[in-house]
Amino acid sequence: MIRENLNKVEEKIAKICQKCGRKRSEITLIGVSKTQSIEIIKDALVAGLKDLGENKAHELKEKSELISGDFNWHFIGHLQTNKVKYIISHADYIHSVDSIKLADEINRKAEQIGKTQNVLLEIKTSSEATKHGLQTEKEILELSDYCFRSPNLKLVGLMTMAPYTDNFELIRKCFVRLRQTKEFLYESGFELKELSMGMTNDFEIAIEEGATMLRIGTAIFGERIKA
Repeated sequence: MIRENLNKVEEKIAKICQKCGRKRSEITLIGVSKTQSIEIIKDALVAGLKDLGENKAHELKEKSELISGDFNWHFIGHLQTNKVKYIISHADYIHSVDSIKLADEINRKAEQIGKTQNVLLEIKTSSEATKHGLQTEKEILELSDYCFRSPNLKLVGLMTMAPYTDNFELIRKCFVRLRQTKEFLYESGFELKELSMGMTNDFEIAIEEGATMLRIGTAIFGERIKA
């Protein structure tokens, strides 16, 4: 099932890329493996998945200690400073940096293990109270500058979460806002590569608006079993 689902997602990504004049190679497909078993994750890796995303620190730590191979771990959930120690030696990318306090802790822990940590800034592009992220140009610039000046951080991009809704116009506005934030930072002297946006229900729009990282769970692994 996993291989079949992955093939379907890949076909859809390729089709959308062709439609909007983009190269498939520009986009990293991250399989969101939260709550999935080790066996299922291994099946996905055998099927060709090269990037896995987790949103809980302990879960990423536990799984990364049980699964090895030629793939990347992405931490995509809200991260508290006291949880950085659990993921710093495991996460290839941390997508959810939203404060100088958090960036400082990641830099400090990375320095302790001799690592340069890839990070993305989380930008709040919707009005939903449950969403995290930076909002003002001032705080985005300040945190970007802080990351660039931190020797053990490598700021590679921006991340956002659109609302879970059937209002595709609203979703598109969120993705456009993230792309425009990347352009604003470029004009301010910060050149970033990655735009992490788009999930199972909206990744077509995300690709159209410039996504370079897609975070897809359900379309690959199926509906999660809720406790």
